[in-house]
Amino acid sequence: MSLITIREYGCLTTAPVSVPTPDRMEITPSAFDWLCRLCEQEKDVAILRTRQTLQWKSFVGVLRTPCGLELEILPKTHSEVDDAAACRAQLVRMLAKVLDVTCRETGEADGRTLALALREGVDTAYKAVMKPAEGTILTVSRVAAQKTVEQCQADDSLSAEQVLAAIVEHGRAALAETVHQNPVLEKAGVVDAGGFGFITILEGMLDAMRGIHKERTVEQPARAAANFEAIRDEDITFTYCTEFIAERKDKARNVGRLRAILNDIGDSLVVVEDDDIVKVHVHTDQPNKALEEGLKFGPLLTVKIENMREQHTAKVIEGTADTPKERVIVPAEKKYGFVAVAAGEGLKSLFTDLGADAVVQGGQTMNPSTDDIIRAVDSVPAEVVFVLPNNKNIIMAAEQAVHLSEEKKLVVVPTKTIPQGISAMLAVDPDAEQDTELATAMTEAASHVRSGQVTYAARDSEFDGKKIKQGEYLSLSEGRLCASGRETSVLKKLVREMVSDDSAFATVIFGEGVTEEQAAEVENLLHKANKDMEISVINGGQPVYYYILSVE
Repeated sequence: MSLITIREYGCLTTAPVSVPTPDRMEITPSAFDWLCRLCEQEKDVAILRTRQTLQWKSFVGVLRTPCGLELEILPKTHSEVDDAAACRAQLVRMLAKVLDVTCRETGEADGRTLALALREGVDTAYKAVMKPAEGTILTVSRVAAQKTVEQCQADDSLSAEQVLAAIVEHGRAALAETVHQNPVLEKAGVVDAGGFGFITILEGMLDAMRGIHKERTVEQPARAAANFEAIRDEDITFTYCTEFIAERKDKARNVGRLRAILNDIGDSLVVVEDDDIVKVHVHTDQPNKALEEGLKFGPLLTVKIENMREQHTAKVIEGTADTPKERVIVPAEKKYGFVAVAAGEGLKSLFTDLGADAVVQGGQTMNPSTDDIIRAVDSVPAEVVFVLPNNKNIIMAAEQAVHLSEEKKLVVVPTKTIPQGISAMLAVDPDAEQDTELATAMTEAASHVRSGQVTYAARDSEFDGKKIKQGEYLSLSEGRLCASGRETSVLKKLVREMVSDDSAFATVIFGEGVTEEQAAEVENLLHKANKDMEISVINGGQPVYYYILSVE
C-alpha cells in the first residue's frame, strides 16, 4: 500500500508532475479511474477538471483504492509553514475542538427546548457585541426569543411547530419596529436588513417543518428603496468600516483589552474569538490602530476597509447602488476566451497583449469577488472561458464562479502567481480541439515556473522563524521567506535561490515606485547568475511588490 498526501482543493493528475507538492500530485491511471467513479457517486468529494486532473473539494479523510493506493487528504491551514505536518496538526486541533463540545441529548426537541435554544443563541450573540444598538438583528432575535419563552412558560404543551410559528410572529412584529428604533433606518424609511434576513430564514424553517415547498418572493415594500439623500454625511460618526481576522499566535493575549481599545476609537464593535483566530468588525477613523492591535495577536489572515462616506456619496449620486446590476452576457463569437486577475496597468496590458479578453483588477490585499469574475466571464465573446486567478487566495472564488456560469463553460487554470499566469497564456493553442487538452497544457506550463517577490515589512514580526524589522526589504521564493534586510542583499539572495545552471528564461516585473534604472540592476544580477539565460524586463505597475521574478 503506497501513501500519497494532498490537501483540500489540491489536484491529482495522471500527467507527469516534476515537483510534487501537497497541492498537486501524480497518481496511476488505475487509481485515477477509481477515484473518478467514486466522485460520480459522491459529488461533494471532488470534481473532474480535465481528463487528467481531479480536484478535491472541502473534503478531509483517508481513502484506500483497490489498486493499492492510500490517499490522505488534509485540511488547508493558515500557517506560514504550510506542509503536511502543519496540516496534520491543524486536523488534530479540529478534532480536539469537536471532542471538547458538550453533547446535549434531548431525543426529539419539544417546543420549550426550541425556545430556550433561541434565547441561548441570542445571549451568545449579545456577548460578542460591545455596544448593542436597538433596531438591529439583535433586537429582532431578542424580542422574538423573550416573548416566545414567556409563551412557553404559560403553556408548556406547545409543540416545536407552534413555538417556531410564535417565534416568526413575534419576530415580524419586532422587525416592523426597527424602522423607528434606529435614527438612520428611520431617515432611510426601511427596516433592518439583518433582521429581515433572519425572519426570512425562520419562515423557511417553518415551511419546511410543515412540509410546504414554495418559491419565496419579497413583498414590495412601501418604499421601493432606501432614501439615502435623507441621510446626511454628518450622520456617519466614523469613516471606515474595518474588518479583519487575526491568527491567534499569542494565546495568552487578552481579547478583553482589545475590545476596550477598539471601543475607545470606534463603535459598532463586534469581536469573536476561538482558540485559533480573532475576528473583528469596527467602525473607526483609525483603521491603522485597529489593525495594529490585531497584529499583536498574530498575522492578519483577511483585511477589509471600506470608506462609508464614499459609499454614501456613491449611493446618493448613482441612486441605484442597492440594485444589483443586470448581467450582460456577450454572445459567443469564438471557441476560447481568457480572463486574468492582475493589479497594475502594466500587467493588465501584458495579459491583454498575451490574448486575455478581460483583466479583473485584483491580487495581493484586494481580492476580487466571485461576482467580479462572473461579470468578466460574461463580457468575453467565447463558448469556453479560461480563468487565471494568479493568486492562491483567489482560486476558491474562481472555483465558485464555475457553478454560477450557466451560459458559458468556465474552466479555472489554478495559477498561484503572476508569472504562472504569463506562462499559462504563452502555452495557449487557439486551435486546440478540446478545452480539457488546452487546460492541461496551460496548467503544465505554469507548473514549470519558479516565482519570487520582493516587498517590505510593514511592522516588526516573525516569519518562518526569522525576526523581521519594520521597513526591511523581504524576498520570497515560492511563498517562503528567502531573506530580509537591505534591498541589494535580499535581491542577491533571491537570485541565488531561484537561478540555476539549467535556467533558460527569466522575467523581471517591476512595480509602482521602481524606476527602469533600478529594474536594470536586477537584470544585471540575473545575468551574472547565468549569462546564457534570456531575460525580459516588464513594467507591471503592481502595488505591494517592488519586483516579481520568474525563472523557467
